Amino acid sequence: MSAPTETDTGLLAARLAAAVRARRPLRAIGTASAVAARVAVETGFDALWVSGLEVSTSLGLPDENVLGPRDLADTVLALTRTATLPVIVDVDNAGGTPATARRFAGDLSRAGASALCLEDSAYPKVNSFALHRVQALAPVETMSEQLAAMREAAGSQVALIARTEALICGASVSEAVERAAAYAAAGADAVLIHSKDRSGAQALATAAAWTEAVPLVTVPTAFAHLAPDELGEAGFALAIYANQLSRAALAAMRQAASSFQATGSFTADGTVLSDVADLLKIADPAARACL
Repeated sequence: MSAPTETDTGLLAARLAAAVRARRPLRAIGTASAVAARVAVETGFDALWVSGLEVSTSLGLPDENVLGPRDLADTVLALTRTATLPVIVDVDNAGGTPATARRFAGDLSRAGASALCLEDSAYPKVNSFALHRVQALAPVETMSEQLAAMREAAGSQVALIARTEALICGASVSEAVERAAAYAAAGADAVLIHSKDRSGAQALATAAAWTEAVPLVTVPTAFAHLAPDELGEAGFALAIYANQLSRAALAAMRQAASSFQATGSFTADGTVLSDVADLLKIADPAARACL
């Protein structure tokens, strides 16, 4: 699939603006494989999210800036073979410098990404929910320079989402909003103020405090009890469900394997397996199978 056109990106921006007006956020789902992308299409999601955590895990790598542009580009290519939904790529801190950010943006725009999400974590990044290491923040100036480099590399073909980890690092809501506003001023098309507060109150407070015209994005991993309609009413234009499909797949694989070890059957305890035909149809919708 060719790189997105300006019309493609303009359409994504228009859909985000429409979501704000309608108080109904677009919903993106984490998809680290073509199988997950097909599920996203079948179940009506609006966009695909290429999660750094999911792709790292699928390759047996830690979520610590180990992924390169090629790893992410290969994933984008796999998704766009089987789905026509916009692909939003989590580039973490894109290597921590304007030069590395420029390469990420150039390579991923050519691979077919519709949007890139850059975060202000200091290099090397730490997963937002990790307890074994402590995350630090990069200077606002560095993040702004990276956004400028990414815009230069991708032009207006790819939407840029600026994500701040300020709340993850213990900053106040006002400090997080101030960072996000600086990134909007630096040219971000949307901003994401990440939160690990399980109650969701912190995320709702950031939405209430956000007064800029740039759309607001959320990743409700920690506060999944807040439904999309509630997030939309709060003012979020996009909700990213970053890793739920991988977590569901891991649980299902464990259940099926445990069932086999205990009973000699993968389905003895009610576990449901997809047909072989389902797998064939991921890449070839016309495929047929006897199982």
